[in-house]
Amino acid sequence: MKALMKTTKSATPATVEKKWHLIDAEGLVVGRVASIIANILRGKHKPSFTPHIDCGDNVVVINADKVRFTGRKTQQKVYYKHTGYAGGIKGITAAKVLEGRFPERVLEKAVERMIPRGPLGRQQMRNLRVFSGAEHDHAAQSPEVLDIAGMNRKNKVGA
Repeated sequence: MKALMKTTKSATPATVEKKWHLIDAEGLVVGRVASIIANILRGKHKPSFTPHIDCGDNVVVINADKVRFTGRKTQQKVYYKHTGYAGGIKGITAAKVLEGRFPERVLEKAVERMIPRGPLGRQQMRNLRVFSGAEHDHAAQSPEVLDIAGMNRKNKVGA
């Protein structure tokens, strides 16, 4: 009897097949949808996942301005940035960001902080497109619609 081969095939950039996914974020919780998006961007949902290769898919998110937070995070969660000057730390609450000019940045930053830092992480973040409205300009790629709200309902007991 011949021994079984125990080798793992690593993906290469030439063998990676990238798909397009569309996610409607209306009414979804920020952290939960961000973790799903981060896994798709990294490619962890594929059996051919290779940590040092960009094997993730492209993700288009619409209605990013209609995401929600649980509890009182809209008033209590503060996003900090530093101006570069001494004592130049600035903070803005999540509610003000969602009401502001670029509400999609809440979801972008949540996903960005779940992706590894470095050149590979920056490359994977370029595969994310976030839109605050219901329209997007990637219809030509015919993205596959992911029903994340339905996935959350199926995972709950008794639903």
